[in-house]
Amino acid sequence: MNKKFVSALLCATMVTGSLVGCGTSSASKKASADEKKEKPVVTNFGDKNGTKLDLWTFVGQHADFYGKMVDKWNEKNPDRKISLKATTYPFADMHTKLTMTLQSKKGAPDICDVEVGQYPNVVKGQDEWLYSLDDAMKPYKDTMVKSRLDIYAGENGKHYGAPFHIGATVMYYNMEQLEKYGITQADVDAVKTWDDYEKLGKRYVQARGEKGKFFTSVDTGGTDWLTIAMSEYGEDWTGGNKKNAKPNVKLKSVKKMLELQQKLLKEKVAQVSTDGQVDTDGGIADIGNNTIVSFPKALWFMSRFKDKLGADSGKDQTGKWYIGKCPVFEEGQKCSVGIGGTGTVVTQQSKEKKLAADFLCFAKMSEDGEKMIWNDLGFDVCNTALWDACNSDQDNFYNKFFRNKPYEVLNQIKDDIGKVSITKNTPAINDQINTTTLNDVLEKGKNVGEALDEAQSTIESEAE
Repeated sequence: MNKKFVSALLCATMVTGSLVGCGTSSASKKASADEKKEKPVVTNFGDKNGTKLDLWTFVGQHADFYGKMVDKWNEKNPDRKISLKATTYPFADMHTKLTMTLQSKKGAPDICDVEVGQYPNVVKGQDEWLYSLDDAMKPYKDTMVKSRLDIYAGENGKHYGAPFHIGATVMYYNMEQLEKYGITQADVDAVKTWDDYEKLGKRYVQARGEKGKFFTSVDTGGTDWLTIAMSEYGEDWTGGNKKNAKPNVKLKSVKKMLELQQKLLKEKVAQVSTDGQVDTDGGIADIGNNTIVSFPKALWFMSRFKDKLGADSGKDQTGKWYIGKCPVFEEGQKCSVGIGGTGTVVTQQSKEKKLAADFLCFAKMSEDGEKMIWNDLGFDVCNTALWDACNSDQDNFYNKFFRNKPYEVLNQIKDDIGKVSITKNTPAINDQINTTTLNDVLEKGKNVGEALDEAQSTIESEAE
């Protein structure tokens, strides 16, 4: 198997909670070891007399979602009923198994979730490995966010993956804590640039004056901050998905963000994220303990508040948090970017490719499916026709949990959501940045230019 592919998969196992990036902390390594002990979980849904379809996923909540959507599908399509066997694997196990079955042309499921960072390893097979979803998505395509659909397209322009969400990046603020130290919502809304953000952070830390309490945290096991910066400058370290483009991490945007993060650390405005990034048990504990009161993350992170910081968590954050726009380096830049995601595919090995594709697009793009994605998973849906309905749902957990409604923010930034391409070289780039560069720069204080030079040299030697 491809050395770079194996390396990227090993990297991905180390932060199982977030499914992005990789850290080198002892806690992250423990997560890797614990994941190896996990066994696949098999759940059957639908009509046992229906057409049998196998689905693989790496998230238990996704399996439950598909199960609910099978029931809705069977109700609406009595002549095409489905019996769905959903298997939930550990993250790396599933992606390794999928790629091996696609390469060997034997043993692949009908339908499979693929995390966006691993998608290039799968879509490179295009029609040989995957079944195009273009016909199945036609009833929904006009209302879907095009840039999100295009992330899961092959070089031939066909769409092979169905998205769960936009993944629009925002800034989360703990207003209850900020208000204790004289910072108002108006102060937060006045933050336009990263300079503004730094000044607000210094104001908070100085007003609080408590050791071990910070404004934010920076990740050594994830590239979200860097992705935001690249989107703001319209840069892309994978070459912008252009044919034969060479990867380049020595970008103005990346250098500026890393230097800003070093400054935030030096000023004690930020800490290095516990366990390498905010989307880990340690990182989420920092949120619940008020160790940090602000951080950038995609809107899908709302589900973490529900699952781990809700009323039953012992650290209930209900009503404390406010969602704002991300700062920019220069006014007029795009203030958001789509981060993370799962592109679900139908394999060519399926004996029921059309049925599988029709069901998949119904599940992830129809009105029924998108409402379920919002209510159950807390994702910002790609079907823009449903945004007003999502925003006006008074019973929705997320509309009640935050001080402002998520879709009000999404409507404000909808024209400012940038795109950073995912290509065949993305796994190798993320591997180098997450395992070496971020630690060198943020933990060891290495010169940013030197660290990026070294990263570039390593990535060029491994690029396809």
